[in-house]
Amino acid sequence: MTQLANPSRTAAAPPQTTALVQYSRAFAGLFLRDLFVLRRELFPFVIRVCMNPLLFLFVFTYVIPHMNGGAAMNPTAAMAGNAFSTVLLPGLMAVAIMFSGIAAVALPLAQEFGVTREIDDRVMCPLPVAAVAIEKICFSALQSMVAAAIVYPLAYYVPAVHPTTHVGNWPFLLVVVVLASLTAGALGLTIGTTVKPQQIGLIFGVVVIPITFLGCVYYPWAALTHIRWLQVGVLVNPIVYMSEGLRAAITPSLPHMPPALILTMLTVALCLLTWLGIRGFLRRVIG
Repeated sequence: MTQLANPSRTAAAPPQTTALVQYSRAFAGLFLRDLFVLRRELFPFVIRVCMNPLLFLFVFTYVIPHMNGGAAMNPTAAMAGNAFSTVLLPGLMAVAIMFSGIAAVALPLAQEFGVTREIDDRVMCPLPVAAVAIEKICFSALQSMVAAAIVYPLAYYVPAVHPTTHVGNWPFLLVVVVLASLTAGALGLTIGTTVKPQQIGLIFGVVVIPITFLGCVYYPWAALTHIRWLQVGVLVNPIVYMSEGLRAAITPSLPHMPPALILTMLTVALCLLTWLGIRGFLRRVIG
């Protein structure tokens, strides 16, 4: 007597599963393509990441402390004394994450949305258009995490007085770095899809530099207590939570925001900027 075949073994894979596999392969293909391009341009990437924090560290944490009366000449000496490098370490890591995330998305989009319309090659892959935008955020997040890893030894060994660091909660540090990197990429996508390609250079002077100096990079958020209006106003700046999160994870001895608040606001910023970025991406590609 012939046995009936097992339907679970003979039935074809559900269409949803097939589409998911196809999308995953296409997503991985785009990611590997960008990774190959980054490998070819690794040296310019490292120079772009290192130059700004290296110069800042060299002047404010090495040159000035070695000058006569260096402590008095340092405008932050009253707040941090000889431990200014401790305040600066997490802030410069946050700047590296932010700049790398924005540069990895906004600058390429300015070319891809330009006259040549190189973006059309990407959206022709078997992926939803929104997934192409998400791939850009994820790849920029990878660059931001590499940038933070590069800046850390610079910010630790260049200063005349080494910063005091202690990581008591590694999972919290990893979550902060991942959320901050994704948020920076989402901000880069929002900028790249909102600003015209010929004005992308202007946005760094008008938006990126101000949010950096007002992002609690060179001082803890708690130090703004006597400037209450500014302390409240900077709360809309996502880099504040990047700096405070890294400060809470790497230099917990310094005053910092509550970790729960940091993670909540980074998640809110990531969701909002991703939504704005994808909406702008769809409008620029389809419209």
